[in-house]
Amino acid sequence: FLCLEIELCDCLCSCRFAGVLFCTGSPRQYLEFYIFPVLLPGLAALLQEVEKEKCFEGKRTKFIASDFLTEWLYNKNPKKKDESFTELFSIPFVKDWLKDHPRPPVPLSLILSEEEASLLIQSFWRGYRVRCDSEIQELRQWQKKLREERHITKIVREFWTKQEAKGERIQLPHSRT
Repeated sequence: FLCLEIELCDCLCSCRFAGVLFCTGSPRQYLEFYIFPVLLPGLAALLQEVEKEKCFEGKRTKFIASDFLTEWLYNKNPKKKDESFTELFSIPFVKDWLKDHPRPPVPLSLILSEEEASLLIQSFWRGYRVRCDSEIQELRQWQKKLREERHITKIVREFWTKQEAKGERIQLPHSRT
């Protein structure tokens, strides 16, 4: 058994072997000496953030506690004292994890405020009511028939194909030498 570094502290003997911490003391001593001094301030900060985000007021929230705690612990790491603040999605191990395990998009119900959601619903409803009007239905049918008779979609597709071909021929150099 090879010990690279031995630390003695309050009858807690631990040693580092190949970068891994081994503890000969009890699990309780290990938690009290190494884990709690770092984790408890993080949990206190988490509770303050939960209160600021008003997570206790509703059933659902966009706040993800594990994300906050991960970011907080990463930035409060004593080894990273001189480094600037790193956002969650810029942390290297988080980037690696999300490459293999992408997150689903956050539902609009969690992103929008009540005012934004009510405006969205009201505008949808007004549009629906207008589209139900018989005169509007008649106008939409006439426009559809006109598009089909004149092959508007085909003409638009051909136009953009020509425009894209022109863009390929006229490519400008990015820098002059």
